[in-house]
Amino acid sequence: MLDLLGFAFFQNALIAGVLASIACGVIGTYVVIRRMVAISGGISHAAFGGIGIGYYLGIEPLLGALIFTTGAAITMGELEQRAHQHMDTLIGAVWATGMALGILFIYLSPGFAPDLFGYLFGNILLVPRGELLILAFLVAVIIITTGLLFNDFVAVTFDEEYATVTNLPVTHLTRILLVLIALTVVMLIQVVGIILVIALLTLPAAISREFSGDVRSMMINAALLGTAFTTAGIVLSAALDIPSGATIILVSAGVYAGVLAVKRILKNPPWTRFAQG
Repeated sequence: MLDLLGFAFFQNALIAGVLASIACGVIGTYVVIRRMVAISGGISHAAFGGIGIGYYLGIEPLLGALIFTTGAAITMGELEQRAHQHMDTLIGAVWATGMALGILFIYLSPGFAPDLFGYLFGNILLVPRGELLILAFLVAVIIITTGLLFNDFVAVTFDEEYATVTNLPVTHLTRILLVLIALTVVMLIQVVGIILVIALLTLPAAISREFSGDVRSMMINAALLGTAFTTAGIVLSAALDIPSGATIILVSAGVYAGVLAVKRILKNPPWTRFAQG
């Protein structure tokens, strides 16, 4: 296994996993606390429309996904605020429309889409060195933006009504947060694919919430957990010759299930029931 560290593709995969985990730790924390998991799922599946348009126009599919998901995120926020539409309806509409557009444009594109399976299910072992620079840039944008707006984001996330009373631009901040979710989704497409994005975005943060006392520590712990999950998934997938994206998610889900089980046992220890009996 140590021999794999000498290969550039394996090094690139580990670096990509760390970068994606940092983004997940930061943005996933807001997603979990504010209960925006469904919104994130809608944005992630809408990315397929951007990938299809990218194939059709002959541009980088991830660039198409970045533009399309950003537009979808802003559109959802605008429609909720101005058209007074329920968010769950908007999520369903964006989710289905994005997938439908992706299917249509891929069908209309000449030739064959060779990397389509990778975009749907991810293949972190094939991330080229050049895309690591793009991932690093996106992480920098996410960290700088959340650092500058940290207190405002926390206020909007925990109590939107209080944030409104204190004259914070809630609508504007929500739009920015949705755009940051879109950026994170595009990063995760390379790691676990569109289908599994939502799990990696939320599971590390959900686990971190169980033993973190504040938002900053929750972000740090979620990023560390994400790094551990992606690294373990990459190593296991390489050793067992199985899909890397699915392995990363199964590792994450297994740890999450274990944490919940331990928490339940500690909350209601079986030995107390025996003592009472």
